[in-house]
Amino acid sequence: MLRLFAAGLVAGIAALSPVQAQTLRFGLMEDPDALDPTLARTFTSRMVFAAMCDKLVDIGPDLKPVPQLATSWSLSEDQKTLTMTLRPGVRFHDGEKLDAAAAKYSIERHLKLPGSQRRGEIAPIDRVEVVDDLTFKIVLKTPFAPLMAQFTDRAGMMVSPKAAERLGDKFSTAPVCAGPFKFVERVPQDRIVVERFDDYWNKDQIHLKRIEFRPIPDGTVRLTNLRAGQLELLERLTPTDLPQVTRDPKLKIGSTIELGFQSIVFNPNRAGSAVADPRVRAAFDLAIDRNALNQVVFSGEFLPGNQWVSPKHPAYVKDYPLPKRDVAKAKALLAEAGIPKPSVTLTVYANNEAPQVGQVIQAMTREAGFDVKLQATDFTTALDAADKGNFDAYLYSWSGRPDPDGNTFSFLACKTPLNYARYCNPEADAALAAERATVDPAQRAEAWKHLADRVMADRPLIYLFHRKLFWAYSNKLTGFTPYPDGLVRFTGLTLN
Repeated sequence: MLRLFAAGLVAGIAALSPVQAQTLRFGLMEDPDALDPTLARTFTSRMVFAAMCDKLVDIGPDLKPVPQLATSWSLSEDQKTLTMTLRPGVRFHDGEKLDAAAAKYSIERHLKLPGSQRRGEIAPIDRVEVVDDLTFKIVLKTPFAPLMAQFTDRAGMMVSPKAAERLGDKFSTAPVCAGPFKFVERVPQDRIVVERFDDYWNKDQIHLKRIEFRPIPDGTVRLTNLRAGQLELLERLTPTDLPQVTRDPKLKIGSTIELGFQSIVFNPNRAGSAVADPRVRAAFDLAIDRNALNQVVFSGEFLPGNQWVSPKHPAYVKDYPLPKRDVAKAKALLAEAGIPKPSVTLTVYANNEAPQVGQVIQAMTREAGFDVKLQATDFTTALDAADKGNFDAYLYSWSGRPDPDGNTFSFLACKTPLNYARYCNPEADAALAAERATVDPAQRAEAWKHLADRVMADRPLIYLFHRKLFWAYSNKLTGFTPYPDGLVRFTGLTLN
């Protein structure tokens, strides 16, 4: 059933109230998880946080950090102390001031709150010290090259200490941050509403009065709503819908290659699972033709890949180029493993694209002897199963981070939050420790090579492709700029 809003709402701009005229209706692919930057882990929650929760630093289009809540920073010569100065006069949505004590509280909350998804991202932090009202120091246990990159995302988001203490584990029901829009309401599976915060530090650049985030998992339905005037913006337009958007004079398109990856995570620890044998995982990999998968499902718009960063990324390990499909070798590996016809259940998200990817993989691997059964489920249920280890293989999407550490550490280091494969290898851990310990590009490249040596052999997960992110939006919306992290910057956006 198409989720079109009441037809009577579609009228000329002259018939709209001033508030309606300044309301951006944003179609999301999924309903976000917890609206708490310490606990959240979904891409769509980051879309909402982009409106509500400013960070210590943001990234520019070139991926380098730029000031946001912090205006300046410096790293000590031994690379173990980061000093940051906050922007003066910043207020949280509850009126409390953002000072060094509040920044200390937020960072320590990311480190200590039970269930924190940020702990692994900033684990090398030893302590945070308040220097004066607007200055604080972060003292590290060891040098940590990705720290500034981590602060461009949820680990750098500041929350009101007063609200966090008052709400406790209910903070996600009424989040209080220091961004351009404040939380109003959430109706699960229907909408999240935020309104402009009049005391925002950069309020002169915020022209929208209200944003309504509307989760609509079906890409066709999202596009239908956009074309009917029930949305002004949607994210993750499917490549197959590009032609009709291009032909529509009322719509525009923005695009960029994502920083993240699309992968299949294996669970070798599940009792009786065929993928417990690394030869079976290798055979599964060899049975897939990434270029054909891209052409069939994505009209050739995505970028096939086999690592945590794309082949165009400076940190891509060129010693491991994109593999060619080899069904004969895959069959030989299965015979060697004594499992010529392994049965594998592949969990996919119940959206437009993931089941199609699953079907193509199912057909490709069948030629090598696999019996792949597809299990389509909603986003939250899939993550819960991954947390509990209730899966054989999982078609997993990661939106990516500016530093490659954000695409590797939490997935490949022992006992980290997103390590759904439960992978734990001393050599891989040593490589991850090495890349984190230096800002020297040559030393980090050597560490990425050592990590690839281990991961490409063990295959706790296999990387398939990197998406080209597409936004479709009304030509009434101006000021939109695509960013490689896939998030919308609401500063400067205007509805005419």
